[in-house]
Amino acid sequence: MELIGPLIEALTFTWLLFRDVCLPIVVLIAIGVILDRKYNLDLATLVKLNIHIFVPGFIFVKVIESSTRETDFQGTSIILFTLSVIAVTFLLGVLIAVSQKWEPAKSRAFFLSTMFYNCGNWGIPMMALAYPKIGASIHIFALLTMNLSTFTIGMLLASGYGSKKPILKILLGVFRLTPVYAICLGVICTKLKIPVTEWKYVWEPLKYIDKGLVSVALVTLGVQLSQTKPPRIDSFIGLALVLRLILGPLIAFGLCLLWKFPNEIAAVLVLGAGAPTAVNTALLAHDLKADSRYAAAVVFYSTCIAILTVTAILTVQRLNGSVQ
Repeated sequence: MELIGPLIEALTFTWLLFRDVCLPIVVLIAIGVILDRKYNLDLATLVKLNIHIFVPGFIFVKVIESSTRETDFQGTSIILFTLSVIAVTFLLGVLIAVSQKWEPAKSRAFFLSTMFYNCGNWGIPMMALAYPKIGASIHIFALLTMNLSTFTIGMLLASGYGSKKPILKILLGVFRLTPVYAICLGVICTKLKIPVTEWKYVWEPLKYIDKGLVSVALVTLGVQLSQTKPPRIDSFIGLALVLRLILGPLIAFGLCLLWKFPNEIAAVLVLGAGAPTAVNTALLAHDLKADSRYAAAVVFYSTCIAILTVTAILTVQRLNGSVQ
């Protein structure tokens, strides 16, 4: 009888997590699939809308908003920590790709699918549910770092790994994508204290774009999944899922010990590192001619499976007294 109460609590929490985080994501992806099956939508146009309008608008708004937040949660350390997680995951990814002797396009898709996780439309609501007091304030630094890294480090890897392009051409290719300019412009506006938020004719449209990213990106993912016919889980997808959903949190846990973060910060960072693959990686893979079919499949499967792995992480944290 003593186990009934905790069991009901755990089941209730699992249901709330699924209802508030996973189900809205699945619904939007399903809308994209249904619309594409009915109207045969142009995927290339949708990708361009994401890469050149919604993603840069989202990043710019987040850079500006982050400058007004309090930085009591060791912001610089969290940024460096997130970069460390990306670096360690990349090294493991290289070892796996070399051992499996994958072709460059598949290796690029693997790197994108495992290094960059969904801090935004998955991470933010997850933190609001699991850690309503401090989660979002800590997670925002990881969110910014992940978005900036995806369209700088991620693009370099996606366009350069295994190719014979001159290094200068690869480096210059970073500036082909609009998000890089959004990053630079946001930093400039922040450093020069330009009152962008006071310019309603500029800031209000940007806020609309910011709020629209999640829905447009997930609908686009649905269209991409509809057109690419995601394969069954094979060794490639399986290894990507293990590295992203299982080894990712373990890497974060080990790095938290090295960084000596307080328990409450470490718990948030480990939970964040257990997020599924970022939707932007599938868009980037498509735009840069990586294996977008597999990249989209990893996004889809990791999003579905993450409900189980995230719940497991939260259960362990609850047993350790980390969840408030």
